[in-house]
Amino acid sequence: MAISVRIPTPLRKLTFDLDTVQAEGANIGELLGNLEKRYPGIGERLLDENGEIRRFVNIFVNDEDIRFLEEKATSLKEGDEVSIVPAIAGG
Repeated sequence: MAISVRIPTPLRKLTFDLDTVQAEGANIGELLGNLEKRYPGIGERLLDENGEIRRFVNIFVNDEDIRFLEEKATSLKEGDEVSIVPAIAGG
């Protein structure tokens, strides 16, 4: 089951400059683990030392923020689109 994952510009050096990659996972947690296996280093940029999604990283499944769904337990299905969006500080 392939899920399309949109990669933000700052992380593309880890995905060989690809803006979209295919990954597998029954939920966001599995998907992130599989991304780390294929693209070493991406996990530490997305997850903290406790394995939780970093505060400044937003992840969306089909345009819905996973913080309002089930976080890392948010289930995925064939055809879903996951977007990783770094938070932008401004002022």
